[in-house]
Amino acid sequence: MQECKDCKISTDKHDRECCCSRKDCSVTKNFMLLKIVLTIIIFIVAALFLTDLIAKSFTYVVAYLLIGTSILSKAVKNILKGEIFDENALMSIATIGALYLGQKPEAVMVMLLYTIGEYLQEKAVEKSKKSISELMDLRPDTANVLVGGEVIPKSPNKVNIGDIIVVKSGERVPLDGIVLDGRGFVDTSALTGETVPQEVLPQSEILSGCIVINGYLKIKTEKNFAESTVSKILELVENAGEKKSKAENFITKFARIYTPIVVLLAIGIAVVPTVFFHENFYRWLFRAMTFLVISCPCALVISVPLGFFAGLGGASRKGILIKGGKYIEMIAKVGTVVFDKTGTVTKGNFAVEKVVPTSDITELELIKLAASLEKFSNHPIAKAVSETYKSDLYNNLTEISELTGKGIRAKLNGAEILAGNDKFMELNNIDFEKYNEIGTVCYIAKNGKLAGFLVLNDEVKTASETTVSSLKNMGISTVMLSGDNEETVNTVAQKLGIDKAYSKLLPQEKVEKLEGLLSTNSKHTVMYVGDGINDAPVLRRADVGVAMGALGSDCAIEAADAVIMDDNPEKIVTAIKIARKTFAVVKQNIVFAVLVKVLFLILGAFGLITMWGAVFSDVGVTLIAVLNSLRAMKFRK
Repeated sequence: MQECKDCKISTDKHDRECCCSRKDCSVTKNFMLLKIVLTIIIFIVAALFLTDLIAKSFTYVVAYLLIGTSILSKAVKNILKGEIFDENALMSIATIGALYLGQKPEAVMVMLLYTIGEYLQEKAVEKSKKSISELMDLRPDTANVLVGGEVIPKSPNKVNIGDIIVVKSGERVPLDGIVLDGRGFVDTSALTGETVPQEVLPQSEILSGCIVINGYLKIKTEKNFAESTVSKILELVENAGEKKSKAENFITKFARIYTPIVVLLAIGIAVVPTVFFHENFYRWLFRAMTFLVISCPCALVISVPLGFFAGLGGASRKGILIKGGKYIEMIAKVGTVVFDKTGTVTKGNFAVEKVVPTSDITELELIKLAASLEKFSNHPIAKAVSETYKSDLYNNLTEISELTGKGIRAKLNGAEILAGNDKFMELNNIDFEKYNEIGTVCYIAKNGKLAGFLVLNDEVKTASETTVSSLKNMGISTVMLSGDNEETVNTVAQKLGIDKAYSKLLPQEKVEKLEGLLSTNSKHTVMYVGDGINDAPVLRRADVGVAMGALGSDCAIEAADAVIMDDNPEKIVTAIKIARKTFAVVKQNIVFAVLVKVLFLILGAFGLITMWGAVFSDVGVTLIAVLNSLRAMKFRK
């Protein structure tokens, strides 16, 4: 009885395959390696030490059955399922034919090298998965819950919202929450790719999956385990392989058509010369068997999806989660990048720079009115206003309602209060003069009259300018969509060197602008980059939507095709470069594998290649393609 270290379940199957059916299970791989070693020993004994022909033949057959039984059984199982033409069937037919023709060493060697190739391929796949599977270590085993002064260990999925948990130095934070007490530094590298430790203080937000380097933190949980950041990331990673690229789908369809064709050609090679031209049957049968070994489409079937998976792994190491090979292919073909402004190219940290009353109201009363109203909104501008003035707010507001992208209204002691942009004022028939300030203008009205306005400004991110410059050097055009006023948007666009900028856009108007860009850019894909909070409709509508700086945002992970897990816009460039390299590697594999296959198939049909050459054309080409695929994991700026 042997236990799988991966799934912790014992197995006593005769072929030692793990009951968890995982291809990368330790039991399966260890048994495969054992079979390879034993087969090599038996093969050497038969080849070098046995002189009796019967004993030698018998030993070769034993070696063949030892190494080939699993392949033969897979072929039979697949045939019974209706999957007649796969690589297992091709290898089985070819080697049984070789045994029939007396080519016993060749038959053993074909099965042995094919199994060695499979083993090495699985090791390569395991390596390419490593950077993604490391994210699985984010999942914490326990949460230490503080109950009545006593710390009780619980499973994270049994911790409720509002519970207090404690996390000590060296421990991983199990759930998203707010630090109530304590301070220290946390390692967020597994989440964001950022290697510099981040300081957390009381009232700091803290995300599940990060590690407390030093300190003792009391954290109030704000999400249950299923909704926490770590669970969202793990769900995204686990499903990443399901969304196949066009190239992967093509290879799957190609193999279904290609394999029966080569089987028919092999039959033709064996039958036509002997029936119509009276050639030696055994010689042409051997050529047909060699042709079948050559024809196995392993290099294409394995290396193409592996190439995309390696790209996914390479991106995840840089803090970029891409939801599947489909989106790697689309990112590789990006010709236009469309940016949201607030929180994407700017920091999203608005600050009130000017308070201007326009009636018989003081600055203090104006900001108090605005802050009392805006505290009910989650918009970045609203948050900035409410952060400016926190004390002595009006708490008797009623009939509160918000119009997304425009403003918010409420009643205060019977008086109607409005706070919003110029469109919101026009919609409510407020008589006002537009103020062309550099910044975002928030107007406040009371009882149908303008009471004043606030001017807020946002700081441009340091890396935004280099990001736009790098995109231009890659031949990619840039566009910015924003709901902000024209002067502010144009100022930011000119500073960054963005090609086109559109201002005063509501969420649905952003979608309309994007659709216009999609219709005029049919030869390449259009990427939309937003913060993932207010941009879900545009993220979904773009060819490829990227949520940036959206770690912990459920909306971003749901709506986007890729998530940049920190706040660095330069990772947009990194994502495109990784995708382009991955797609180039995949195309190299396809061209290389097809050319070598065609060449060797022609040589095999005319008897100009041996069974050993056939093995190289299958296993050798596959290994070269697999090693090439792993280059997609390595990325340097």
